[in-house]
Amino acid sequence: MERLKGAFIVGFLRLFALLPFGVAQRLGAFAGWLMWKLPNRSRDVTRINLSHCMPELGEAELNDLVRRTLLDTGRSFAESACAWMWSPHKTVGLIREVEGEHLLTEALAAGKGVVAITSHLGNWEVLNHWYCLRAKPIIFYRPPKQKAVDELLQRQRTQLGNKVAASTREGIISVMREVRRGGAVGIPADPEPALKSGVFVPFFATQALTSKFVPNLLKGSEAQALFFHCVRLPDNSGFKVILEAAPDALYSKDEYEAVACMSAVIEGYVRRWPSQYMWSMKRFKKRPEGEQRWY
Repeated sequence: MERLKGAFIVGFLRLFALLPFGVAQRLGAFAGWLMWKLPNRSRDVTRINLSHCMPELGEAELNDLVRRTLLDTGRSFAESACAWMWSPHKTVGLIREVEGEHLLTEALAAGKGVVAITSHLGNWEVLNHWYCLRAKPIIFYRPPKQKAVDELLQRQRTQLGNKVAASTREGIISVMREVRRGGAVGIPADPEPALKSGVFVPFFATQALTSKFVPNLLKGSEAQALFFHCVRLPDNSGFKVILEAAPDALYSKDEYEAVACMSAVIEGYVRRWPSQYMWSMKRFKKRPEGEQRWY
């Protein structure tokens, strides 16, 4: 059954990617509108997360942000389907602006390792192709449940000669080795880790269990950390890639300080583009001791 389900998903993605980008994006927004109008898990989780993280919002403001978030979630899915199926160069052609590219150029030239940190904001699949055109990084990721979809993503994300590493012990070791030898890696910093692998730090108006992987990766190395994001332009015509050097606090030997710094930087980006963040992700499953579960 899982194999059949995976084949169906891959087949649907292939058909969807045949559409012109604008049409695919509008269909994605329509799917998001349906998520807004009809009862479903994504709408429920989005509302729960936003109500906890932004308690200052009034009911009307909250409803509007939930609506805009789900529309952008639909757009992100449609854009990702295209990015998975198109050639990387065609996908990168959708990027209209780049800010801070010199930071990557300089970091690569130094040859001491590059740790690219991103989050589930905007479109990370488009960002992946942009990054891999300029480096040959190992991209760290959490595999989907369907094997056929995972195989598809591995093929599509490695078209430019880079590698991927699943979030397993072997994958973690391969990323660490790459950084130690002065190579480049890409890591999404916001998936919720296991309790032993994270620490609770501030994120908006709550505490979020956040991975210690990036700060630990930077310890004992001379690698440079950069924050990478690819956000959708206001007119939905394409994307802007933004690179930012990590603050000094991310390199702190104090584990809590380093993780809290990483969380604060990501929060800053999400506050600028709140509807483009994947609030439908169950980011806050684990809660500090004594706190009630959200979901």
